[in-house]
Amino acid sequence: MPVETVFADTNLFLRFLTDDVPAQADQVEALLRRAAQGQVKLVTTSMVMAEIVWTLESFYHVSRNDIESHILAILNTPGLEVSDSDLVLQAVGWYAGKNVDFIDAFNAAWMFKNGVDTAITFDQKHFNRFEGITTSTP
Repeated sequence: MPVETVFADTNLFLRFLTDDVPAQADQVEALLRRAAQGQVKLVTTSMVMAEIVWTLESFYHVSRNDIESHILAILNTPGLEVSDSDLVLQAVGWYAGKNVDFIDAFNAAWMFKNGVDTAITFDQKHFNRFEGITTSTP
């Protein structure tokens, strides 16, 4: 019998990471155990990762280094597949190391992967922290 593939939404990860609703955190832990044992395949998106970063930073006031650790743990979760995980991995490292917004870091990672070296933006501050990216305005 094939293993069921299911989408893991942002709130699952937040409940598990923050343990702010212990009963739900326990349910997520059980789900993660089932995924690690190959009983279910979990999939999620880079958008979920961005929402996790934003929520941990803005609502829970978690440090960038701790957020980086949480995202790395998620990326290394057995039985979980994250779309564009290579870009998320690069972005979270830059987010913590270059002190840039996660979305800007993700977009920079996407640019490098796709051979795009110029960003047209009115907010050049973060893109200017990436060697190899030139910024301009329209």
